[in-house]
Amino acid sequence: MVALSYAEILLNKAIKDYGDDHPVGYGGETAYFIPAIRALSGVEVTKLGEFVPILNKMRDLVRSELTLENALQWGESVIHAAEIIEAVRYATGAHEAPPKPWTGFIPDTYVRKWGIKHVDWTIPGEVVIVGRFRTSEDAIRIVNKLVQKGFMLFLVDEVIEQLLEQGYKFDIDGWPIYPLGNFTQVIHAVNYALRASSIFPGIPAGDKFNHRNYQRDRILVYVMALGERDIVKVAACFAAIYLGFPVLVDQPLEEDEIWKDWYFYVDDYDEMMQEGIEVRGIKITAIEIDVPIAHGPAFEGEAIRRAEMFVEFGGGRSKACELVKMVDQDEITDGKIEIIGPDIADMEEGKAYPMGIVIKVYGRKFQSDFEPVLERRIHYFMNYGEGVWHMGQRDQNWMRISKGAKEAGFTLNDLGKIMYAYFKKEYAAIVDRLEVNLITDEAEVDKAIEEATAKYKTRDDRLATLRDDAVEEFYTCTLCQSFAPTHICFVSPERTGLCGAVSWLDAKATFEIDPTGVCQPIDITEKNIIDPVLGEWSTINEEAAARTQGKTTEVCMYTMMDRPMTTCGCCECILALVPECNGFMVTTREHKGMTPVGMTFSTLAGMVGGGNQTPGFLGLGRLYLVSKKFLPADGGLGRIIWLPKELKDELADQLNERGKEEGFGDNFADMIADETVGETPDEIMPYLEEKGHPALTMDSLF
Repeated sequence: MVALSYAEILLNKAIKDYGDDHPVGYGGETAYFIPAIRALSGVEVTKLGEFVPILNKMRDLVRSELTLENALQWGESVIHAAEIIEAVRYATGAHEAPPKPWTGFIPDTYVRKWGIKHVDWTIPGEVVIVGRFRTSEDAIRIVNKLVQKGFMLFLVDEVIEQLLEQGYKFDIDGWPIYPLGNFTQVIHAVNYALRASSIFPGIPAGDKFNHRNYQRDRILVYVMALGERDIVKVAACFAAIYLGFPVLVDQPLEEDEIWKDWYFYVDDYDEMMQEGIEVRGIKITAIEIDVPIAHGPAFEGEAIRRAEMFVEFGGGRSKACELVKMVDQDEITDGKIEIIGPDIADMEEGKAYPMGIVIKVYGRKFQSDFEPVLERRIHYFMNYGEGVWHMGQRDQNWMRISKGAKEAGFTLNDLGKIMYAYFKKEYAAIVDRLEVNLITDEAEVDKAIEEATAKYKTRDDRLATLRDDAVEEFYTCTLCQSFAPTHICFVSPERTGLCGAVSWLDAKATFEIDPTGVCQPIDITEKNIIDPVLGEWSTINEEAAARTQGKTTEVCMYTMMDRPMTTCGCCECILALVPECNGFMVTTREHKGMTPVGMTFSTLAGMVGGGNQTPGFLGLGRLYLVSKKFLPADGGLGRIIWLPKELKDELADQLNERGKEEGFGDNFADMIADETVGETPDEIMPYLEEKGHPALTMDSLF
């Protein structure tokens, strides 16, 4: 078979040039060795010579008879052959400096980064496009349609060049559209998918049956195989089918070549896109709105630099605020969008203008506690517009409109349409009427800021009293179970979900919106307390057992040393015990370096993720680190001895404020080591001693 033979030639040459013991891997960018081979065969390959028996086994399994069983076996063999080809290229340096914008192998960081978007169906599925559209215009049109529907895309071969011809700009940090490279690099779409089944549900290496089931049932992928076919490309198509991914081709097939719903011909590209969605059972929730720009979650990561900006609002350049307020039904007109002051067409390029965003809401089931929940969504929904950029919140917000959006005819009324549509879609269960006011008249913005400031203070005063011991209910969050079936978060007022995206108020609102959904209340009144110090409740234990298939039967909310909450691949941070320093280190998915426990974030996540309960390790959201209920049974804030500098800088003010409250002085953040101090216990201990870090005088954790 051609793919196996090519792999064998490259491998033999590499072994001859570099030796059997030459190391292989993807440059330290994955904790899963050679991921596709590890997932399907269970072998954690580290040296060139270890590929030889794998290649021989795959060659022994293929048969020339034209049967369905053999075709699927060819598919499995192609996966192994392609992974070996790419791994050999990396091992011998042949992958270096790939033509821009090729990505080649995609690091674990991105698999985890986009995990939550799959979980909440912001990303409804994935499309692998291999080959060449008939025209570059077809390429840009179909890719734009798929992006607006929210798809993750993997692009291979000439389609990349076609998009570049059309001026397409790739930004994999903004949205996951991966231009992988030439034909064999399609394996990086496969090893991406197989890492998802290794990371989120934690399927063991070599459990081929469950990896394939997970791919078929949960990783909603289909393949568009374009252009002329040959034996290698057909075998690669069966590699996709082997994993449960249907393949649609744009070249006519003979009747005996068609496999209904798995391998078939569609001539029209728009119809091909739609049939792929239907045959894969993908549910599209994208909204059609009559505005002159594209919109959807794919544009959420778009940056608008000053040179690309037409006008901006807030951000210290001008006055601005945003407010969601509950009103009575006679104070609101559903769907009304009012612009008070000059619109975009009346503004001067490059200037900053005031902006007040006031959204009125009425709903029979709406509560004032939901106001800040919806208010935070302004950030997301504004960023859904192509050419619209937003950051911050409250009266610290900052917005920009691009020159391209203005040239397309975009207006503030269009911005109001986008926000109205997405709010009504996402919060249909609690929002009956919604009105959007966009204010650019300075005097009216001043009035809006005065009203908003008073509202912020009222909320803050309310939230200041919102403590774990002041409520009678915590909430579950099982959103991530679509990827990690045995993981469950317990969300309290002082502890967000480990993804950092679900607060207690968010969970409460989610329950109100969908009483049978992923967030369910748990009675934590005194009658159900088992251990108030560890934070153990009988009701939480019962819910954990019921919702983790019996894998986790006991959970303690206030410790990570004794039956802690489970962890999944969506966590913002991972906490780990550093015994030598009698404290905890924290790392983030953004930090790619080593940590004082000798593991990177990816390695730690591979060890403790997938719904595992691992004493001494814990996934968590960033803001939980500065909560008053941060692991009090373990010593709380004073146990934090190491953070990545980026995280330490971000939380410095809150760390210092909390440090004062705990009696650690005025500058607790400075007591915490980071990578600039060192990455091993031996390197950071002198720093902790010099600073008088409180963890060094606390009781031993073990």
